[in-house]
Amino acid sequence: MQEIIRQLEEKRAAARRGGGQERIEKQHGKGKLTARDRIDLLLDESSFEEWDMFVEHRCTDFGMADQQIPGDGVVTGYGTINGRLVFVFSQDFTVFGGSLSEAHAEKICKIMDQAMKVGAPVIGLNDSGGARIQEGVASLGGYAEVFQRNVLASGVIPQISLIMGPCAGGAVYSPAMTDFIFMVRDSSYMFVTGPDVVKTVTHETVTAEELGGGITHSTKSGVADLAFANDVEALLSLRQFFNYLPANNKEPPPVWPTHDASDRIEPSLDTLIPNDPNTPYDIKEAIYKVADENSFFEIQPDYARNIVIGFIRMGGATIGVVANQPMVLAGCLDISSSIKAGRFVRFCDAFNIPILTLVDVPGFMPGTAQEYGGIIKHGAKLLFAYAEATVPKVTVITRKAYGGAYDVMSSKHLRGDVNFAWPSAEIAVMGPKGAVEIIFRKDIGDANKIAARTEEYRRTFANPFIVGRRGFIDDVIMPRDTRARVCHSFSMLRHKKLDNPWRKHANIPL
Repeated sequence: MQEIIRQLEEKRAAARRGGGQERIEKQHGKGKLTARDRIDLLLDESSFEEWDMFVEHRCTDFGMADQQIPGDGVVTGYGTINGRLVFVFSQDFTVFGGSLSEAHAEKICKIMDQAMKVGAPVIGLNDSGGARIQEGVASLGGYAEVFQRNVLASGVIPQISLIMGPCAGGAVYSPAMTDFIFMVRDSSYMFVTGPDVVKTVTHETVTAEELGGGITHSTKSGVADLAFANDVEALLSLRQFFNYLPANNKEPPPVWPTHDASDRIEPSLDTLIPNDPNTPYDIKEAIYKVADENSFFEIQPDYARNIVIGFIRMGGATIGVVANQPMVLAGCLDISSSIKAGRFVRFCDAFNIPILTLVDVPGFMPGTAQEYGGIIKHGAKLLFAYAEATVPKVTVITRKAYGGAYDVMSSKHLRGDVNFAWPSAEIAVMGPKGAVEIIFRKDIGDANKIAARTEEYRRTFANPFIVGRRGFIDDVIMPRDTRARVCHSFSMLRHKKLDNPWRKHANIPL
C-alpha cells in the first residue's frame, strides 16, 4: 500500500511539473502564466476538481516512448466561478508545446461530454502549437473528435475560448466554433498557416502579431471578440463575463441583486439627441444609462464599430443589447456590422437572453465594395436572426429608422414584442432630402422649392406618428422614461412562449 501511495504522489508531482521547471520559467519569462496558474486564477479558490491527471500518450514513434509526461499537455476538470459550475481545459505549452495528441483530445472530449450531460458551460484555455506531428493522423482524428463535440454543444451550453498562446492549424478551428473568443495581446496568435508558410507561398513578409495577433483579430478580421493586455486581465475579465451567461439552453440567465430601481428616471437622456438630425451622438451613453448601475460588457468594441453589441443587466437580469452607433458611418448597416450583430442575436436567442435594440439607422451602406462583397446576403443574416428569434424583444427607435434597415432592426413586423419610439424618431422609406429629390425630380434645379418640399416631407413622414397610427410602434415615450418602460416590458414578457414551426434546422444565408 505504501508503495502505491508513493507512486501516486510521484505521478501527481510529475503532472504538476508539466514540462519541468526550466520550461515553466521560460513561460513566465514571456509574461505568461502556466496552465495550472490560469485555472487557479479563473476558478473560485479550491473549487477545481481535476480529471485524468495520469493520462499519457500512446505514441512510440520518433523516440516518443521515452517522453511520457502525466497529463499529456492539458489540464482538465471542473470547478466554479462565483459559485456556478463550469468545465475547463487548459493546454500546457511546457509539454510538447501544448500540441494535441490522441490522448490529449480524449481528455478534452471527456469533459465536453460531461458538460453536455449536466448542462454546464465549457471554457477552453488554448495554448497549442497544433496537432502533434509525431502521431500523424491519430492527432488529426483527435481534433475531429473535438470539432464534432463543439458542433453538438453549440446552442446547448455556452462555449468560450480564451487564446493564451500560439494556436495554429487545426488548433484554431475548435475556438472558431465556440460562442466567444478572447485573446491576449502580444502573446496569443491564431492563424491557419504561420508567417513562414505565408512568405513561402505568397511571398508576403508579415509578423505573427500582424498575421494573427489579438489586435488583428479584434479589429480587422472580427475573429476575436476581445483582446486583453495580459493573462491576468483576460482571466479576471472572463470571470466577470461569465456572470452574464446562463448555464445552458434550458435555464434562464442568472439574476443578480441590484439596488438600482427599475423605474429610475434619467432626465439627461432628454438632451441626448442633437437638434440637427445629421449630428452624431454616442449611443453608448443611452446603453449605460438604462442599464443597472452602468453595467455593460461590450463585445467586439473595436470591430464594426457602427454597431454596438454586449450584455447589460436590467432588474438584475441579463439583457443582450444591439444598438446602431451614429458616431461611426452614421450608424449605417454594412457587411461587417450585419454579421457581428446577427451572430450575437442568434447567441442570445439560443440561450434565452432577452434582446434590447436601440435603433438609429439611416440605411444600408451604399457602394460597389459593399455590393460586390455580398451586402445583400450578409445583411439578410441580421434580418434572419431577428425574425427567427423567439426570446423577448424590446425595440426603441431613438432617431432615424429608414428603409429596409428599419425592418431589419427588430421591427414589429419581425415579431418585435414591444416597440417604442422617442419623439425624435424619424421613420420613413428614406431621408427627407433623398425622398424629395426622387418624388420632385423636376424641381431639383430650384433650391427653394426643394428646401420647402424637404421640410414638408419631414413634417409629414419624419416623425413617429405615421407608424404609430398603424400600430407599428406601441408608444412614443420620453427618453427619460426609457429605463422604466423597457424594464416593465421585459418583466411583462418574462413568461413569453413562442415556437417556430418544426424543422431540422433553418437554412440561414451563410
